Amino acid sequence: MNVLQWIGEPITDGGVTERRFNLVREGYVVPGILWLPAGLSYPHPLVLLGHGGSGHKRGARQLDLGRWFAGEWSMAVASIDGPFHGDRRPEDQQRRDRHRHATMAGVDAVTDGMVDDWSATVDTLSTLDVIDGSRVAYLGLSMGTRLGLPYAANAGQRLRCAVLGKYGLRQSPLTSAPIDAAARVARDAPLIDVPVLFHVQWDDELFPRAGQLELFDRLGSSDKQLIAFPGTHRTTTPVATRSWCEFVIDHLTE
Repeated sequence: MNVLQWIGEPITDGGVTERRFNLVREGYVVPGILWLPAGLSYPHPLVLLGHGGSGHKRGARQLDLGRWFAGEWSMAVASIDGPFHGDRRPEDQQRRDRHRHATMAGVDAVTDGMVDDWSATVDTLSTLDVIDGSRVAYLGLSMGTRLGLPYAANAGQRLRCAVLGKYGLRQSPLTSAPIDAAARVARDAPLIDVPVLFHVQWDDELFPRAGQLELFDRLGSSDKQLIAFPGTHRTTTPVATRSWCEFVIDHLTE
């Protein structure tokens, strides 16, 4: 049984209310944040934000997107910490230890755990009066795709759409080989059958362009779009971000 526990008092600023929560599961806790348009109690579509490697549920991108979707489009937005990140990181764990912990746990076990955590988060939040569980989208790049693409494959028609990218079926020596999840992602990609917007970073030094294009080709959706931008892995232009947001809005408000 999953139990939702709110942490502290809601914080409202600029028309957006932020609430921290813990989803208490059997034997462990999934830390998360929910952003809501302040003062509006009717059911809102739900946007799920997956963060990148070394990030967390309230990283700069999560915060900007969460506040924008909630404040400008009256959507609910949820983000949870990935495995060994944020409040799921042991106090004595150093940044370099994340890869070691993930390797010890095993790629499939870590991925399956995150898929299950996202599913439990959506199921639990959908019981709230302010959440419309029939209109859900996922947005996550880089590690947010490594762990989010398998979730999208598992969720099926529970999602209206997904924004993925900055990840591929090949990786450069600059990445950590033991956490190569290409085989898992390649296996799950054909199972996705909802509209997908896929972002390719043209000069990505971590995930070569060819591998990103291979992953796009494997996506099973009959409605998939590819956008590409010059720059290295961490480069994200305002135009790219706007493209993600417009894609989500189009599918959650249709």
